[in-house]
Amino acid sequence: MDKANLPTEQRQRCEVWTRVMGYHRPVAAFNPGKQSEHRERQHFTEAKA
Repeated sequence: MDKANLPTEQRQRCEVWTRVMGYHRPVAAFNPGKQSEHRERQHFTEAKA
């Protein structure tokens, strides 16, 4: 069975944590406004020196 196409009943939620003000916290614990802000964040990769 292809791992990318699991049936819904075999899938499980992935808890996402992020660092906020020096400590880690699950995104699910954020208020709706902060969750929306988290979804809009842009990720970047810093080039090697």
